[in-house]
Amino acid sequence: EVQLQASGGGLVQAGGSLRLSCTASGINLDDYALGWARQDPGKERDWVSCIRRRDDTTWYVKNVKGRFTISRDTSQNAVYLQMNRLKPDDTAVYSCHTRSFGEDYWGQGTLVTVSS
Repeated sequence: EVQLQASGGGLVQAGGSLRLSCTASGINLDDYALGWARQDPGKERDWVSCIRRRDDTTWYVKNVKGRFTISRDTSQNAVYLQMNRLKPDDTAVYSCHTRSFGEDYWGQGTLVTVSS
Protein backbone atom coordinates (compact mmCIF):
# COMPACT_ATOMS: atom_id res chain seq x y z
CA GLU A 1 0.00 0.00 0.00
CA VAL A 2 1.33 3.39 -1.02
CA GLN A 3 1.23 6.04 1.68
CA LEU A 4 2.55 9.59 1.74
CA GLN A 5 3.01 11.37 5.03
CA ALA A 6 3.42 15.15 5.05
CA SER A 7 4.68 17.12 8.02
CA GLY A 8 6.36 20.36 8.97
CA GLY A 9 3.49 22.82 8.87
CA GLY A 10 2.81 25.29 11.63
CA LEU A 11 2.28 28.90 12.55
CA VAL A 12 4.91 31.36 11.43
CA GLN A 13 5.12 35.12 11.13
CA ALA A 14 5.31 36.77 7.74
CA GLY A 15 8.88 36.71 6.52
CA GLY A 16 9.63 33.46 8.31
CA SER A 17 10.48 30.02 6.98
CA LEU A 18 9.16 26.48 7.18
CA ARG A 19 10.34 23.22 5.70
CA LEU A 20 7.71 20.70 4.73
CA SER A 21 8.61 17.04 4.49
CA CYS A 22 6.83 14.20 2.75
CA THR A 23 7.95 10.65 3.34
CA ALA A 24 6.67 7.64 1.50
CA SER A 25 6.09 3.96 2.09
CA GLY A 26 5.18 1.36 -0.48
CA ILE A 27 6.77 3.34 -3.29
CA ASN A 28 10.22 4.51 -4.27
CA LEU A 29 9.83 8.26 -4.76
CA ASP A 30 13.00 8.39 -6.80
CA ASP A 31 11.14 6.69 -9.65
CA TYR A 32 8.41 9.33 -9.95
CA ALA A 33 7.70 12.97 -10.41
CA LEU A 34 6.67 14.61 -7.15
CA GLY A 35 4.68 17.67 -6.32
CA TRP A 36 3.30 19.93 -3.65
CA ALA A 37 -0.10 21.56 -3.84
CA ARG A 38 -2.01 23.76 -1.41
CA GLN A 39 -5.62 24.43 -0.67
CA ASP A 40 -7.41 27.20 1.15
CA PRO A 41 -10.73 26.24 2.74
CA GLY A 42 -13.51 26.54 0.19
CA LYS A 43 -11.12 26.91 -2.71
CA GLU A 44 -9.62 24.67 -5.35
CA ARG A 45 -6.34 22.93 -4.71
CA ASP A 46 -3.52 24.67 -6.57
CA TRP A 47 -0.17 23.28 -7.61
CA VAL A 48 2.78 24.98 -5.94
CA SER A 49 5.83 23.09 -7.14
CA CYS A 50 6.90 19.90 -8.91
CA ILE A 51 10.12 18.00 -9.46
CA ARG A 52 10.59 15.71 -12.42
CA ARG A 53 11.65 12.11 -12.25
CA ARG A 54 14.87 11.69 -14.18
CA ASP A 55 16.58 15.03 -14.23
CA ASP A 56 14.98 16.68 -11.18
CA THR A 57 13.86 19.65 -13.24
CA THR A 58 11.70 21.83 -11.03
CA TRP A 59 8.66 24.00 -11.60
CA TYR A 60 7.12 26.64 -9.35
CA VAL A 61 3.93 28.63 -9.51
CA LYS A 62 4.74 32.24 -10.19
CA ASN A 63 3.93 33.64 -6.77
CA VAL A 64 6.33 31.34 -4.91
CA LYS A 65 9.21 31.39 -7.37
CA GLY A 66 12.39 32.54 -5.68
CA ARG A 67 10.98 31.85 -2.22
CA PHE A 68 10.22 28.10 -2.26
CA THR A 69 12.55 25.23 -3.14
CA ILE A 70 11.50 21.67 -3.82
CA SER A 71 13.99 18.84 -3.43
CA ARG A 72 14.08 15.11 -3.02
CA ASP A 73 16.26 12.89 -0.83
CA THR A 74 16.65 9.43 -2.23
CA SER A 75 18.17 8.03 0.95
CA GLN A 76 15.18 9.17 3.00
CA ASN A 77 12.60 8.39 0.30
CA ALA A 78 11.31 11.89 0.86
CA VAL A 79 10.49 15.14 -0.88
CA TYR A 80 10.81 18.53 0.77
CA LEU A 81 9.50 22.02 0.27
CA GLN A 82 11.63 24.74 1.77
CA MET A 83 9.51 27.86 2.12
CA ASN A 84 11.22 31.16 2.81
CA ARG A 85 9.94 34.73 3.11
CA LEU A 86 6.49 33.43 3.80
CA LYS A 87 3.49 35.68 3.26
CA PRO A 88 -0.02 35.56 4.71
CA ASP A 89 -1.24 34.52 1.24
CA ASP A 90 0.78 31.32 1.63
CA THR A 91 -1.58 30.18 4.37
CA ALA A 92 -3.11 26.86 3.29
CA VAL A 93 -3.08 23.13 3.77
CA TYR A 94 -0.13 21.74 1.84
CA SER A 95 -0.17 18.22 0.42
CA CYS A 96 2.41 16.16 -1.40
CA HIS A 97 1.56 14.14 -4.46
CA THR A 98 2.86 11.52 -6.78
CA ARG A 99 1.36 9.44 -9.54
CA SER A 100 2.16 5.79 -10.15
CA PHE A 101 0.67 3.56 -12.86
CA GLY A 102 -2.19 6.00 -13.38
CA GLU A 103 -3.03 6.24 -9.69
CA ASP A 104 -2.79 9.54 -7.81
CA TYR A 105 -1.43 9.48 -4.29
CA TRP A 106 -1.78 12.38 -1.87
CA GLY A 107 -0.37 12.91 1.57
CA GLN A 108 -2.85 13.89 4.25
CA GLY A 109 -1.83 17.54 4.24
CA THR A 110 -0.11 19.80 6.69
CA LEU A 111 -1.44 23.23 7.69
CA VAL A 112 0.72 26.28 7.17
CA THR A 113 -0.50 29.49 8.78
CA VAL A 114 1.35 32.73 8.15
CA SER A 115 0.44 35.64 10.40
CA SER A 116 0.88 39.22 9.33
